Amino acid sequence: MDRNSRTGAIPRRSRPLGADPRPRTGALLRALLAAGVLSLSAGAARASVLVSIDKSTQRMSVSVDGVPRYHWAVSTGRAGYGTPSGTYRPQRMERTWFSKEYYNSPMPHSIFFYGGYAIHGSYEIHRLGGPASHGCIRLHPANAATLFAVVKQRGMSDTTIVVSGGHR
Repeated sequence: MDRNSRTGAIPRRSRPLGADPRPRTGALLRALLAAGVLSLSAGAARASVLVSIDKSTQRMSVSVDGVPRYHWAVSTGRAGYGTPSGTYRPQRMERTWFSKEYYNSPMPHSIFFYGGYAIHGSYEIHRLGGPASHGCIRLHPANAATLFAVVKQRGMSDTTIVVSGGHR
């Protein structure tokens, strides 16, 4: 026979010493909150690359996991050959590519984002900073190689390309 030492009563149910008889909703809520935080941090651990092109300034910014990493001059489509504005994901990547439409021009480190439109290196570096292309987004070849490596490492599905602004 188990008796309470103070009252001499027989307990109706046993519980551990110091246990709280109130419902455990607080503990449940804390556990759910902790699980939610863990799932969010797991999602945040995924790589994220944001490539932003401003046609009005002819500049590109690249952020990785929300941290600005690179800022480069670009050339977008000249008059009559606009670069489409919008938000895109890379469709394919080609380390070495030659234009089938424009004089077999070299397009090193191409990242195609909308049909035949691509971000790629250009050897006409004196034209960077102003509209000069047939619609693609041109970069210095070294910068195109850097961007290509970042997107390849982090993955096309975790890369977003935003093209905005108008011509100067």
